Formats: sequence, C-alpha cells, structure tokens
Amino acid sequence: MIRVVVVDDEELVRSGVRLILGSAPGIEVVAECAGAQAVSTVQQTRPDVLLLDIRMPHTDGLAVLREIRTRADAGDGHWPAVCMLTTFDADDYLSAALHLGAAGYLLKDADPARLIETVRVLADGGSTLDPAVTPTVIGGYLHRSGDAPEAVRAVAALTPREREVLALLAEGLSNALIADRLGLAHGTVKDHVSALLGKLGGLNRVQAAVLADRAGLTRRDGDSGNNTR
Repeated sequence: MIRVVVVDDEELVRSGVRLILGSAPGIEVVAECAGAQAVSTVQQTRPDVLLLDIRMPHTDGLAVLREIRTRADAGDGHWPAVCMLTTFDADDYLSAALHLGAAGYLLKDADPARLIETVRVLADGGSTLDPAVTPTVIGGYLHRSGDAPEAVRAVAALTPREREVLALLAEGLSNALIADRLGLAHGTVKDHVSALLGKLGGLNRVQAAVLADRAGLTRRDGDSGNNTR
C-alpha cells in the first residue's frame, strides 16, 4: 500500500485529492493538513509520498520541504518522495523546490489519472514533471545553478549503458520500468542509477533528468528513439 500525505491550505483541494487517490487500488491517503502541521504530520505518519502545495499563506511549501530535508539529512527525520502541487509555473518557486530535492511537479488542474500515476511513479523511485511546467523547471534550474554547465559536460563521461539509463530516467520512469525496458535486473538498474547520479555531482533524479534534457538525451517529438550522444 502506497501511503500518501496531502498538504494544502485549501480543505477543498485536500478533499478532492483524497477522493481521487482513494479510488485507486493500492494507494491510501494517511493524512491531510495545512502547511503549519506539515512537518509534524510527515514525521508522525512517515508516508511514501508527500503531495505539497508550493504556495501557502502561513508556511509555504518551500519552508516545509527545507525543514523535512534538514531533519532527514541530520538522521532524525523521514524523507518521502515529494511532489509539489501548484496552480502556476513561477520560476523562482519551482527551481528552488528542485534544488531542495523535490521529485515531482504537478498542476492542481491535472487529470485525475495523471495524479494517480504520479503517486505510483514517485513511490517506485521515479520522478515526474507536469508537461506544462517542464520548460520553466529546466530553464530555472540551469539559470540558478552555477554547477549546471559542469554537470552537463559530465554526461559525456558516462558509460553508454549509463546514458541509456539516464535517458529513461529523464522520461520519468521508475527503476522497475527502466529494468523492464532494457531487459535488466532491478538491482542492476539501481546500481547504474546510483553510479550516474554520483558522476553527475550527487544530483537527485529530477535534477539529472533536467540535465539529460539539456544534453540532448531525451526523446523529442518526431525522434525515433533516445539520442545518447
């Protein structure tokens, strides 16, 4: 069972997300709350996935994400897969969330099926970006990161197999789906992912996906396959 916590200051939004996810087998919303109660709720319930509103009036999503990350890094807190919920594509918010380790971005008006799929992908170790915010996330991250040019060049130093794995990771696939696509064992893919993230400077999966797109590894409309140059 995938355990989910929903954080949003609007009760109507929380109820709607709970209703949608409650209709999906294998997913359980274990708690929902406003931003002020977010950190304590996550530590108490230890969810697999946290759906977190970016912009809230009292404690915004970035502050919540930063506190959860700080506690997890210190070894005394739980670190779930985090998907930022947003009604807009403000560059500063999205790129900042990316730097703090968010694994997904989803617009609140997304199709219910996309919401369910997002939760499943994140719970399985994948990453996902709503198509409507992907250009903003990519542009904002590269603009704000002084290490981005060096990391992009590092893609060329990956092995051919690591570039294949990175290209599929950039499509938002989980380790299990990458393993199925390439005909590899799940453990082998996990090792490849760990190795390539390390070679790229310790990035998380979304950051690596951004750099893969910038380096030309992701599939474009009209391409017959992934470009692994």
